[in-house]
Amino acid sequence: MQKIVIVGGGAGGLELATFLGHKLGRKKKASVTLVDRNQTHLWKPLLHEVATGSLDDGVDALSYRAHAKNHGFSFQQGSITALSREKRNVTLAPICDDNGDLLVSERKIPYDILVLAIGSKSNDFNTKGVAEHCIFLDSPEQAHRFQHKMLGLFLKFSENRTSPDMVQLEQKLPLVDPNNVNIAIVGAGATGVELSAELYNTAKHLSSYGYGKIDNSCLKVTLVEAGNKILPALPDHISAAAHYELQKLGVDVRTNTMITEANAAGLQTKSGETIPADLMVWAAGIRASDVTQQFDGLEVNRLNQLAVKETLQTTLDEHIFAIGDCASLLQKDGKPVPPRAQAAHQMATTCGKNILALLENKPMRIFTYYDHGSLVSLSKFSTVGSLMGNLMKGSMTVEGRIARFVYVSLYRMHQVALHGCFKTGLIMLVGRINRFIRPSMKLH
Repeated sequence: MQKIVIVGGGAGGLELATFLGHKLGRKKKASVTLVDRNQTHLWKPLLHEVATGSLDDGVDALSYRAHAKNHGFSFQQGSITALSREKRNVTLAPICDDNGDLLVSERKIPYDILVLAIGSKSNDFNTKGVAEHCIFLDSPEQAHRFQHKMLGLFLKFSENRTSPDMVQLEQKLPLVDPNNVNIAIVGAGATGVELSAELYNTAKHLSSYGYGKIDNSCLKVTLVEAGNKILPALPDHISAAAHYELQKLGVDVRTNTMITEANAAGLQTKSGETIPADLMVWAAGIRASDVTQQFDGLEVNRLNQLAVKETLQTTLDEHIFAIGDCASLLQKDGKPVPPRAQAAHQMATTCGKNILALLENKPMRIFTYYDHGSLVSLSKFSTVGSLMGNLMKGSMTVEGRIARFVYVSLYRMHQVALHGCFKTGLIMLVGRINRFIRPSMKLH
């Protein structure tokens, strides 16, 4: 029986494992194994909502083991550290508990067909102090860290505001500006823009949860972008619309501003200015993990992404595929396929069909990326974006409720790929019920 191993349970990897589990695993035509370092899956575009507490990942996260049981594949928890193309196996690092005690020793997982879907992480461009003083939003753990620090800042602010004497007692740990909670976000792509807006939604709700009289005036968010506009991947009119909406909320949007250093006091710009901040997030740029350098000579680019052919097979090994953010594929216009959720979804679909074709000795499909447009959610305040992309003679700009509906539908499409239409409908129903029986924010 052929052994198919998929490393990485993000949007593309999990959808692929589900598809192959249905087509091969359940019918005992092949053994399908999914490998991921975590025990649960959360759609990465939702991490900014986890960070602000507007989404409870304890409710929305999906258990890999439970999903594997229900969809015809198996799951192995672990982090890939190396692969051997000659022996056709991948090496998984040992697993230890919080105390450092060994739970699972290093393992080697054999494969006949391997799919690498390990995603990407933020690129700090080796900027001084960023790793020590900024939070990235690449995983639920990092999002939780941000939320805990954010809630701590709001708590401290509310106590200082209601008890003037408290300010003097806590001079050892002063806020940068005692009149505000100051949060700086570097990178005005989708993550940075959506997080900026979501923070104002959080401030709006915290007052009703015992944090005192907190409103938007208590929060100062600075969004920093090195380029000349926010949302650089989107058309100018959409970028301008999002810029306007953020400024209405109170976000200090700074374009053409390069950060050269991060320290305990805030961010240092190339022009010598200091942007003070109590909490800093780095959301500028992406790159694949350095572990790809240990993948037995597979071709990688300067961002550590794996070079793939039009069939999504790696350039040096036809038995190894790569999809999602960790894959580098140039389109006909010379531009790389963008690291976006819709690209990972499309790659997973093509890769699944090509693996079936490979097993049946049939011709494989050439992957073509279709840009169906981009949407950016500004929390409950607005949604802006474009639809259809290159499916029409240009794009259609959408805003407001229609844009919000389509934005939510993107996540529903991911859920349908994993659970089917009926179960996704039930998940939506449960979500509506939870709106009445659960707090509107996660506060722990």
